[in-house]
Amino acid sequence: MEYKVPTMAEMAAEGKEPEILFWVGCAGSFDDRYKNVTRAFVKILNKVGISFAVLGPEEACTGDPARRAGNEFLFQMQATANIQVLNGYNIKKVVTACPHCFNTIKNEYPELGGNYEVIHHSTYLQQLINDGKVSMKGGGEFKGKKITYHDSCYLGRANQIYEAPREVLEALDAELVEMKRCKTKGFCCGAGGSQMWKEPEPGFKDVNVDRAEEAIDTGATTIATACPFCMTMLSDGVKSKNKENDVKVLDLAELIAKNEGLD
Repeated sequence: MEYKVPTMAEMAAEGKEPEILFWVGCAGSFDDRYKNVTRAFVKILNKVGISFAVLGPEEACTGDPARRAGNEFLFQMQATANIQVLNGYNIKKVVTACPHCFNTIKNEYPELGGNYEVIHHSTYLQQLINDGKVSMKGGGEFKGKKITYHDSCYLGRANQIYEAPREVLEALDAELVEMKRCKTKGFCCGAGGSQMWKEPEPGFKDVNVDRAEEAIDTGATTIATACPFCMTMLSDGVKSKNKENDVKVLDLAELIAKNEGLD
């Protein structure tokens, strides 16, 4: 399937402004697994006719990992450079599939002069479904299948976004089975606080293995995520239990794209 991904530079050259800027993020740009999520989301945007653009080579890391690891100077350098680009294009609305990018641009960029309406793709997908733009065919491949949803820390406890991703899953006509630790009592995948970039400290069990076990114990055949960090950690956790053939870790955008026959 062919799909179009215009850049802001191309749009500006034509004197156009997109409805949304799709902030792809480092994982969505460079991680081979998460590129599939970027493609799935772009296919959905193309199908429903949303006018969007990406920054392309003008997009740099938000600075989130640097700040979490304690390098405030590097964070401010990254953030200031990104804000200059965004403000230069007069960006008003940003949609991203990464909760870390979402949290940083929404809650931390304003103090440096970057003020935008920032929406996570789970909320945006829910809006598209509610508006009838994404039809969600009944009886898709997930109808009646057991799916469990893992709350990303930066979506859930940091920004209180619990219902939007679950409403997306309910629209699939799947059976949503919750883990014991969910929503406000959710449990980290093990990558938060810049842990993604280092080996875990010695302990009884790796956090991502503990969380993957909880997800597997629900009997779900799909673990739904909405974060590149969570996807990596849970995929590794599932593999550590030799369950990768039985339990799939998929992003919300991938689930919708599959259901709509866009994959």
